Amino acid sequence: MGLLQYIGRIAHWGVLAGAAAALSACEDTGSLSQRSLRPISPETLALMEQAGVSKDAPTLIRTYKKEAEFEIWKMRPDGRYVHLKTFPMCRWSGQLGPKAHEGDRQVPEGFYSITPAQMNPNSAYYLSFNVGYPNAYDRAMGHGGGSIMVHGACSSAGCFSMTDKQIAEIYAIARTSFNGGQRAIQMQSYPFKMTAENLAKHRLDPNIGFWKQLKQGSDHFEVAAQEPTVGVCGRRYVFNAAPADGHGLDANAACPPLKRDGQIEALVAEKEAKDEAKVAEFASNGVKPVRLVYQDGGQHPDFHARVSEVSRPEALAAAPAEIALEEKSAKSAAKLAAKSPVVTVAAAKAATQARAQAEAPATQQTAAKSASESAPEPSKLSAFAADATGSIGGWLGLHKETPVPQLAPETAQQPELPVAKVSPLPPRRRTTESGKKPQASLAPEAKARIASSSMTASPAVSR
Repeated sequence: MGLLQYIGRIAHWGVLAGAAAALSACEDTGSLSQRSLRPISPETLALMEQAGVSKDAPTLIRTYKKEAEFEIWKMRPDGRYVHLKTFPMCRWSGQLGPKAHEGDRQVPEGFYSITPAQMNPNSAYYLSFNVGYPNAYDRAMGHGGGSIMVHGACSSAGCFSMTDKQIAEIYAIARTSFNGGQRAIQMQSYPFKMTAENLAKHRLDPNIGFWKQLKQGSDHFEVAAQEPTVGVCGRRYVFNAAPADGHGLDANAACPPLKRDGQIEALVAEKEAKDEAKVAEFASNGVKPVRLVYQDGGQHPDFHARVSEVSRPEALAAAPAEIALEEKSAKSAAKLAAKSPVVTVAAAKAATQARAQAEAPATQQTAAKSASESAPEPSKLSAFAADATGSIGGWLGLHKETPVPQLAPETAQQPELPVAKVSPLPPRRRTTESGKKPQASLAPEAKARIASSSMTASPAVSR
């Protein structure tokens, strides 16, 4: 092979390599340098000492696209995680919502696992590591795409982009944890912080069902301060759960009976109920449902004065547009409100009483009818159902001005029909047994613990 031919072939492969890199979302290669071996900064070591954690203790990562924040958590000697440091995110691309396919520029959302093999010291973007997309949930949903990285250079085409200084620090923290024996770092990627206000604002977004799954994982972490185990079955995330038969989970098959930590689940249920009440309060106080539309992702406000230094600065020139979403009708809200456990129990009890009245002798029906005329309306069965345009109605997307349907005079005389037409629940529930009252779902001690602190669960949990 002649010299010119050899040089030509090298150039040819160089062009192909460049094209391949351009096609891949964040795939990057570069030359190895000492930057991957840099130690953790003295400032961060001081933060670790204040938090009572060692530098080689396990690490956990949480990220939020809307707020453009990248959090580092470290495990304390008691096995519980503590927040160490928040890095402002220099650039992320796409929209709020999960990544679905190659080229959609979406930063993925979900629970991912980072192993030592995913660390890339040879990155062309200073340093990087692969987040592990797609995971089992993504694959079950038919989602795919190229390598998704956390890297430097402040340039994103579907990746979590930091500054070179930031990625050097994050890389050092992760590398030190791996050297200390951690096998995988859990990365929790969220569209936004799972606050009641954010959930109220995005309650009608098409992704809200998926985001509620992510919130369950977030709640498990926050009440226990421990890394939740993550599984997928029935194309849904499940947390801190294992099959009762000891077999594995199938991401595409229905979930089998699952074993869970009762104490943790009680705390999660208590937190979820409180958050839903706050969401309902925000909605009833006028927080309108919206959908955010970005030109192409965003960045933390700390970098607004450095827009010219990031990729696609023109896409960051304007803030995301808030698209108002149409409120649901009172009928739709009532139908969805049936999912509320409080309303379910109350309406089921009312339905049982109505059936008993229908089966009783005529004299008993007359007495029952007299009593029912003085009873509260089905829409007032509980605090949650008292105002269909307030608490539950607000969470479901109702304007406060939306009228609740009224009963016709002739139907008001029939004992069964008001429950069927007005109550936001099915008229007959098989879950109510005659003579039995619903059992409390939470132990008193669990309620006391969640009331005193959002992170007071026992460290005993299946890992």
